[in-house]
Amino acid sequence: MGPGVITGAADDDPSGIATYTQTGAQFGYGQLWTALLMLPLMSAVQEACARIGAVTGQGIATVIKRHYSRKILFILVGLVVVANTINIGADIGAVAAAIQLLVPVNFSLLVLMFTAIILFLEIFLSYKVYARILKWLCLSLLAYPVTVFMVHQPWGTLLKATLWPNLEFNFAFLFIITGVLGTTISPYMFFWQASEEVEEERERHLIKHGQAKVTKKFISNLRLDNFTGMLFSEIATWSIIVVAATVLHANGITDVQTTADAARALEPLVQTFPNAGYLAKVIFAVGVIGLGLLAIPVLSGSASYALSEALNWRDGLNLKFKKAHGFYGIITLATLVGLSINFIGLDPIKALVFTAVFNGVAAVPLLFFIAKIAGNKKIMGKYKSGLLSRSLVWLTCAVMGAAAMAMFFALAGGR
Repeated sequence: MGPGVITGAADDDPSGIATYTQTGAQFGYGQLWTALLMLPLMSAVQEACARIGAVTGQGIATVIKRHYSRKILFILVGLVVVANTINIGADIGAVAAAIQLLVPVNFSLLVLMFTAIILFLEIFLSYKVYARILKWLCLSLLAYPVTVFMVHQPWGTLLKATLWPNLEFNFAFLFIITGVLGTTISPYMFFWQASEEVEEERERHLIKHGQAKVTKKFISNLRLDNFTGMLFSEIATWSIIVVAATVLHANGITDVQTTADAARALEPLVQTFPNAGYLAKVIFAVGVIGLGLLAIPVLSGSASYALSEALNWRDGLNLKFKKAHGFYGIITLATLVGLSINFIGLDPIKALVFTAVFNGVAAVPLLFFIAKIAGNKKIMGKYKSGLLSRSLVWLTCAVMGAAAMAMFFALAGGR
């Protein structure tokens, strides 16, 4: 288990949980088909990103810098940094709100404390130790698949909703579906996984004189690790939507406004226990806190990889702070700017969904260049994308672009 598993688990961050829960609560099983659609799309995109990192021995920003103009480089890096910073802020707020479900502590104090803990762990723990912790935090997502089987489900309806797309051409539907795509196929995942493949190669001493020495076996293991992470992610996505639809939508809760509303989706998991409502909040809070610890360093780390590569700064979580001041400085700054978002009065749940939608729009131009790089023989050599990979990555770009455009048209038309 490597970067693919961590990336797949980080994909279901607090923003993802909030967006999938809102989807199920608002539209029932109406968008369940997106989980099946996104599995091959996100798998292809993340495999392409991982392969770019492994074959070139460089992060995506460095590859773009070497083969495209600086203007394109800084536009794309800027998109990632802005998207990640907003996402960091929303996730920090969600973690603080989740803690408040358990203990009545001041929200501002909680976001400050959590931010300090995150920065300490990411800056002062080695990547090898931190990665080991991150892999165990993936288990917190299992609460949702278990809950699916704790509730009576209309399995025939679920099968149909999973296999048969349902589309509505109105802003509310298109807004959420853009968010579902954006929180699943997110810009930060592209840069993170490519850079972490480079980190893995450095750990194994596979990079010599600036060149990566990959083998077919390494690429095969990379693909297995990647698909495992993406499959795990989409099972969790499907389960969250199902649970929210069955527990919330079916009982008239169609707008998730607070973390307490979202936590109610897990009540069937503990319905036989005394004080089931509070126990459901505990499970939900633990999951959000664990996934926040998992996702926020990934968000700040991927932003720092992208900007450090663009500015020719030393980068890598395997480096100590004194050897990579700029790299860790960007991590700190992105996290602190994200923290500040929580002091302008945004509702945590609404902020999480908005973040997902922003990611859905920002991902489109990045996907365009990932498709071009991964299929370029000059850059990738014999490991350039095959027909299936190229087709799926371009299809992902087209689908996400179409969703974003349809959303804006619906907004402009007042639908």
